[in-house]
Amino acid sequence: MALTALLSSQIAFAQGGLQTDENLLGQLNTITTAVPFLTITPDARAAGMGDIGVATSPDANGLHWNPGKMAFIEQNAGLSLGAAPWLRRLVPDIWFYYLSGYSKVGDKGRGTVAGSLRYFSLGNIQFTDEFGNPQGSDEPKEFAFDLSYSLQLSKKFSFGIATRYINSRLVSQRATNVDIRPGQGVAGDMGAYYKDKIKINGRNYDWAFGASITNMGTKITYTNAANRDFIPINLRIGTFWETEIDEHNRIGFGVDFNKLMVPTPQPLYLQNGSGQDSIFDDGTRQIVGWTTSDAPVLSGMFSSFGDAPGGFREEMREFITNVGMEYWYDDAFAIRAGYFHESETKGGRKYLTLGAGIHYNVFGLDISYLMPFKNQHPLQNTVRFTLLFDMDAFTNQGGSTPR
Repeated sequence: MALTALLSSQIAFAQGGLQTDENLLGQLNTITTAVPFLTITPDARAAGMGDIGVATSPDANGLHWNPGKMAFIEQNAGLSLGAAPWLRRLVPDIWFYYLSGYSKVGDKGRGTVAGSLRYFSLGNIQFTDEFGNPQGSDEPKEFAFDLSYSLQLSKKFSFGIATRYINSRLVSQRATNVDIRPGQGVAGDMGAYYKDKIKINGRNYDWAFGASITNMGTKITYTNAANRDFIPINLRIGTFWETEIDEHNRIGFGVDFNKLMVPTPQPLYLQNGSGQDSIFDDGTRQIVGWTTSDAPVLSGMFSSFGDAPGGFREEMREFITNVGMEYWYDDAFAIRAGYFHESETKGGRKYLTLGAGIHYNVFGLDISYLMPFKNQHPLQNTVRFTLLFDMDAFTNQGGSTPR
């Protein structure tokens, strides 16, 4: 069951044959990719704010959102460990884990190196033949390992790059007796981060702008076939504003916009005996399915901004909007909320998020909760947990001076 759910998100969605191209803008046309686990929000802080993170203040999980902002992290070193049960409405044993860390390097700590490991376990799957006889079991899993470097180019601006190895083993050859192998690939990220201070109506604000392109990399295949699938190359831009209410209280709010830089599926039409599209008396054509592009990676990235069959309005619907806020009391206790919006024709994910955090000296704990607008949604009641460790504070407790 878990494998079916995952594979259905990695192939083109074929719609029913009763639809026509009379209004392509209104057709469900979801963009799908291989290894969608790379887009799962790994940390509870961002998840509690509607999955925003490209311009929020950097922490140990910032590499996932924007490698550029890691240069402005305040502590010298830190670690983070996150976990989340996934798609519990469908399958009881899918888990997502995320381990990350960073360290300041270089002259005056202007540079930061960071790394992360994400691991996605799809639980145990029982295989049967066409008669329902047991054919063994398997435990599909996926993981990705990242390394990044970011540098402060000025007091207000930084830039970073990251590299990533991806391994996706959905089904073993032993379990299926078919020539199938783990999908493997490499990818890279790049990101920029700008921060400044501004006064509006007598109130001081710290504001930041971030932009990143993530998962720029090779296509993935699970067989010997020449046809390979795009991975989720993603453009993310956003801003975050924060202000002090008084000496103990501060609040921040931000917005992110995301777009997959992957070709949009194109309609396949009913054809006549001559191999031409069948055109009805009213001038419409019947859609019998959708096909994805096999263009090279760079070509597919650039064409993704103008290839939607419904034109410019459909292109705009491919942007996901994330809005979030964060309140801190005495830099020790946080409350968060957010909203995630995706167009109905591009997947229709819409949900509210809540989160809380407590940070004390060496460690911190964040938790988030997801509430979809639709009942019986696969993501319903998703909970994430993240533990953060401040190595500076740990060193201080040991009686040493931090670097």
